[in-house]
Amino acid sequence: MDNQGKLYICPTPIGNLDDITLRVLKVLEEVDIIAAEDTRHTIKLLNHFEIKKPLTSYHEHNKREKGKTLIHKLLNGEDIALVSDAGMPGISDPGEDLIKLAIENAIQVIALPGPTASTLALVLSGLPTGKFVFEGFLPSSKKGRTEALQNIKNEKRTIILYESPYRVKALLEDMLDIFGERDIAVCRELTKKFEEIFRGSIGQSIEKFAQKDPKGEFVIIVKGTDKVEISEELQEWADISIKDHLLKYINQGMTKKDAVKNVAEDRGLPKNEVYKESLDL
Repeated sequence: MDNQGKLYICPTPIGNLDDITLRVLKVLEEVDIIAAEDTRHTIKLLNHFEIKKPLTSYHEHNKREKGKTLIHKLLNGEDIALVSDAGMPGISDPGEDLIKLAIENAIQVIALPGPTASTLALVLSGLPTGKFVFEGFLPSSKKGRTEALQNIKNEKRTIILYESPYRVKALLEDMLDIFGERDIAVCRELTKKFEEIFRGSIGQSIEKFAQKDPKGEFVIIVKGTDKVEISEELQEWADISIKDHLLKYINQGMTKKDAVKNVAEDRGLPKNEVYKESLDL
């Protein structure tokens, strides 16, 4: 409806305030209200650019009730800018829920481009960028974290993870246990004065951060696996040759033709490849 407000998704700098876009500044100046993850953090940004607009908190612990309030304001014609503490709202933060709620209520959502730590770190990593998967923050408990790592250990695409300085050592150690050695880029304090990109192996990164306590927010880029994962069905036959596999069926009374068909199905191979192995049987 024409009299409804619009929800603007406004990325904010992840460190360097100069990275804010002119368009984001214009929207922040023109909206009726700004919904911020942490109003104390956002007020510093607004003061820096001399923007004076009403602020309201919208975060993980109040998103259900505050979300309803914000949707009501949007339906009544108020324009709202959604910002996170840093980067693109809706990525690993509660903005995801407000965006979904706005779409469900047929409210126009307008996303502005801007700083995003995940893609910035990916480009800086030197690892393959053609295909990648974003996993964000893994569970904070060791059990949850190791389960999550087990689920992605066979991922062939480059993996992007977020982590706090308090858990980054534990994450790296669990990664080494589950992934084994692999190329990695550990990025911290991106766009800030003490920006640091460590490129090397997982083991080398553990040695580096054992020497001093990690500081700043971390983005970790991990190379996908080069290993070919064998399914449980194929694993059953991995230890015997194709000829022995054929003989197994033939000795059970199967014709050579049927044995070739079954072996091809078991091993996921073309029948002509299995047939060649059967010629001298």
